[in-house]
Amino acid sequence: QVQLVESGGGLVQAGDSLTLSCVCSKGNFNRYVMGWFRQTPGNEREFVAAISWGGSDTPTSDSVKGRFTISRDNARNTLLLQMNNLKPEDSAVYYCAADTNRRYVSGAYYDPREYTDWGQGTQVTVSS
Repeated sequence: QVQLVESGGGLVQAGDSLTLSCVCSKGNFNRYVMGWFRQTPGNEREFVAAISWGGSDTPTSDSVKGRFTISRDNARNTLLLQMNNLKPEDSAVYYCAADTNRRYVSGAYYDPREYTDWGQGTQVTVSS
């Protein structure tokens, strides 16, 4: 069973940067498509970005494109999300997720139902 633990969230001001990390244990991290999602109270989980097993394919939501970058370090079983020029509307709980059924990004990679394992989430709050 895959275990995912996120870290790096916090309270920042608009325009600041944050890097979220997600460490994977008890699994074969370098075989999975990984993704970042976010969720605000009363809303559904929203796709942010995904990454193929080798890191070459990184689809990103239009709402964060050009500001957020997803990457992975397979040697350290770690998924990263570099967030620059943060905006108040980026405030949410951020979750990392593993799609243990895929190595390549395909199909409905933006659909949280495609992902088999989830972390507990980390809160990001951006003040204006």
